[in-house]
Amino acid sequence: MSDLPQGAEFDLIMRHFAPLSTVEAGAYGLRDDAASLLIAPGYELIVTKDMMASGVHFFPDDPAQTLGRKILRANLSDLAAMGAVPRAYAMGLALPVGLPADWLTEFAAGLAVDQALFGVTLIGGDTIRASGALTLSLTAFGEVSQGQALRRSGAQAGDNIFISGTIGDAALGLLAAEGGLSTLSQTERSALITRYRLPQPRTELGKRLIGRASAAIDISDGLVADLGHICSASAVGACIEVPLVPLSPAAAAACGADAKLLGRALSGGDDYELLITAPQAALGELASAAKSADVALSRIGTIYEGSGVRVMTSDGEEMNFTQAGYGHL
Repeated sequence: MSDLPQGAEFDLIMRHFAPLSTVEAGAYGLRDDAASLLIAPGYELIVTKDMMASGVHFFPDDPAQTLGRKILRANLSDLAAMGAVPRAYAMGLALPVGLPADWLTEFAAGLAVDQALFGVTLIGGDTIRASGALTLSLTAFGEVSQGQALRRSGAQAGDNIFISGTIGDAALGLLAAEGGLSTLSQTERSALITRYRLPQPRTELGKRLIGRASAAIDISDGLVADLGHICSASAVGACIEVPLVPLSPAAAAACGADAKLLGRALSGGDDYELLITAPQAALGELASAAKSADVALSRIGTIYEGSGVRVMTSDGEEMNFTQAGYGHL
């Protein structure tokens, strides 16, 4: 991780790369989770890309089987946030000297498991020998009906804010993987580490949000930061009610043992849950969509006229975050 503030990555993108994207309307000025390209009458191709480097995004001794699955799932989560049905992916690998002989075998085996699970297939890529750290790059492709892709920019005052699954497991799992959270049981620590290594992209829920959600984003930078992205794109403000934020039993135990960890849970990245806004009139259909996808969906707050994200405790106190979210640079 970098010592640069979380906003540095976005400043860099806007300054250097957004000007290169202006010809294609479906690039959305590089402000969304993915891009869309009209590929046939009535359909758009949704494209997203992520990179991961050893020592920055994962530990050098993380299991090879989980690494390919994590980067694939991170990309599938971006597709889900746009409401897209995943189709295929391309993979790039920069392999350092000295990898164990069976590393690629294990890496590919993990990808095979998730290809079957999520209905996607590898369609190409490139592999090079690198003198530096192991680096992974993955580009994923999905499809959505023309003009129906979910955006960050559709939230409106009065919308409710929802989150899928639970929040904070990955950030706390990172702490556990580093040897922390010693007050938890081994089962609880293992549960958090698993969530850090293997997020659950909500692909079934994502495709059911079209026509129901007003805006969506996946939680990669952290709940507070990613809700801030929706607010910025939609020119609105948001209020999170902390007692409504869903925590897993292991995360709740960790926060119960150390109250300071709640802030980490709310601001830490890598959960890859879906953060959704929706009008009151869509609540019934949204609940049905979540039930059909077999995913828990929790209301955690409200969109209002204004700007920024307020995080309110049960005592009516506002929590402050000096750097809400993970910066990729």
